Amino acid sequence: MPKPAAVLLPGTGSDEVFVRSVFAGPLGAFGIRTRTPAPPGGAAVTAGLLTSLDDAAADGPVLAGGISLGAHLAAEWAVRNPGRCAGLLLAMPAWCGRPDEAPASLAARASADLVDSQGLEEALRLATAGVAPWLAAELTRAWRRHGDGLAASLRVAAAHPAPTLDALAGLDVPVGIAACTDDPVHPAAVAHAWAEALPRAVVRETTLTALGADRESLGRAALLAWLQAGG
Repeated sequence: MPKPAAVLLPGTGSDEVFVRSVFAGPLGAFGIRTRTPAPPGGAAVTAGLLTSLDDAAADGPVLAGGISLGAHLAAEWAVRNPGRCAGLLLAMPAWCGRPDEAPASLAARASADLVDSQGLEEALRLATAGVAPWLAAELTRAWRRHGDGLAASLRVAAAHPAPTLDALAGLDVPVGIAACTDDPVHPAAVAHAWAEALPRAVVRETTLTALGADRESLGRAALLAWLQAGG
């Protein structure tokens, strides 16, 4: 049987370029076509990305997934559309249920405030000071592509609930989760909590250091975890 297409969604303030660099190679080597929709501008980001999954699944079930916010949205969509989801590839989930004071939510809100108060270019200068060069390059490209809608996009993402653990417990599809053990913004403990709640999930751990050297390391971890989970 032909393998389902994969639809991978970007994280907060990120873009489809980064998601594609993480997932397209590993999935392509396994014979899976990858679609990476661009994030809609501004406050439409979450609703627009969810709609992109609806559109992609019009012709049959898809393998859904994403990074950070993209992982949350893919899981949210799968909870509502279990018959249209062939499985999940989730990288670096950031919280369970309401974001409250989750580090990723706080960081997105702080970034939005910085953009509004300092302007995009100064916010970028401040946000990338002292961070790894690969991450600085990713932020610079993606934030500039978001343009005037960046702050609104960050705020909507920061406030958007992830699926609750109870909701995840009812989702009976194979799920591969990748976590970075050296990432305090997306704690590995959250990935393990998701996996414990899901009936058919495996976590594989990697690091941000590995991601900086090889973007596909994160995608491989999620794919191998999905295969272990029965994908």
